[in-house]
Amino acid sequence: MELNFTTMIQLKYSFLLFLILGITPVFAQSSSGNPVETETNPAILAKLEQWKDLKFGLLMHWGTYSQWGIVESWSLCSEDVEWCRRKISNYMDYCREYTKLKTTFNPTKFDPVKWAEAANYAGMKYVIFTTKHHDGFCMFDTKQTDYRITDTACPFHTNKKANVTKEIFNAFRAKGFWTGAYFSKPDWHCNDYWAEEWATPNRNVNYDIKKYPQRWQKYCDFTYNQIRELMNDYGKVDILWLDGGWVDPKNGQDINMAKIATMARSYQHDMLIVDRTVTGKYENYRTPEQEIPDKLLDYPWETCMTMASSWSYVPGDIYKPTCKIIHMLVDIVCKGGNYLLNIGPSPEGEWADSAYTRMREIGDWMKINGVAIYKSRPIYPYKSGKVCFTSGSAGAIYAIYLAEADETTMPATIQVNGIKLAKGSTVGLLGYKGTLKWKQEQGSEIQIIIPPALQKKPPCKHAWTFRFSGQS
Repeated sequence: MELNFTTMIQLKYSFLLFLILGITPVFAQSSSGNPVETETNPAILAKLEQWKDLKFGLLMHWGTYSQWGIVESWSLCSEDVEWCRRKISNYMDYCREYTKLKTTFNPTKFDPVKWAEAANYAGMKYVIFTTKHHDGFCMFDTKQTDYRITDTACPFHTNKKANVTKEIFNAFRAKGFWTGAYFSKPDWHCNDYWAEEWATPNRNVNYDIKKYPQRWQKYCDFTYNQIRELMNDYGKVDILWLDGGWVDPKNGQDINMAKIATMARSYQHDMLIVDRTVTGKYENYRTPEQEIPDKLLDYPWETCMTMASSWSYVPGDIYKPTCKIIHMLVDIVCKGGNYLLNIGPSPEGEWADSAYTRMREIGDWMKINGVAIYKSRPIYPYKSGKVCFTSGSAGAIYAIYLAEADETTMPATIQVNGIKLAKGSTVGLLGYKGTLKWKQEQGSEIQIIIPPALQKKPPCKHAWTFRFSGQS
């Protein structure tokens, strides 16, 4: 099997760690189908390695739909599925009322600096923002359509922060974040995608592209020009995160990604492109949605997941417990992925108090344990029972014990299976001064002894990170 650039770096890095620590690894096979195998640009491959160091990012779904507390744009789609039912039974009436939401959208409490500060405290390193969802409403100052937040018919257009995409990008960049533009390839408001002459039976273009090629070309030009605006007018953009994977040449909807990518990277030369679910050269990493793979994958990936139950704002939505979010982060990282966690701002431009609470509690944990997360790479056995493993950039192996929600004291001993330590290796606990006694049991089992005082007062909640270091 031919090794790609990413795999070679990971193998070299892991091998050095094995030599330093004297750990005996047992390699496992991983799945096939690397989406970057056709990407040869060294700048893009290097950028991808840097992205893998970041580990934790923020996604935000926000648009006029937040005023109704519904599931983003999807109620406009006439597919008969339960999760996007309409409150108004007449479809045409519903679409008209939905479009009018532009005239009442006025998020006067919008404060991107406050969001950036909270995300920074939580330990997030990059942000992806919905510049345009499938409904076509633009949260940036596009010149291609008046269906945008800066149009005179939108009451928020007079606000000095009306170009919310620019405000968000600037606020997060000021905190050292990478910025990413979520952009929907399908646009259900554009008359060259959903043409007024015909019905809209599903999410796809509603006319025969082969029969009307000039109309489809107009849509391709519209898409190209909007992406060019985002690439040219909004500062450094690190990721172009394209959604709506059914707009795909394999589905008869070719928007000429080669042309878009060439243009986009003429402005942002090392930018990553994520053409979701399409695979190939323009899907630099994959994005499993609302799920965590059950095994190590041999391609770059990122789980995108909601912090609450919905991608977009729902009044009174229930947020995941902090413990669960941290455990998911650790589970994802130990398998080599990144965690992109979504928050849906309210129609007024605020996050729920629960979101701020989660961010603060995640940050408290990351301040102690972040060294085992950032710049880490997976290492066998990846995960064993309640323990997840990562290999750190400073030549250490980390074993992260996932405590139960009600497990507020540490057990007298903690068993770690799957690795062997060289004689003279030390075991420490992040957030605790000093080293811990340990013994190598039969085979690849290590037993760590926790002192009584430490049992009663762990350094943090939710998960405890042990560091295995070689001889000094």
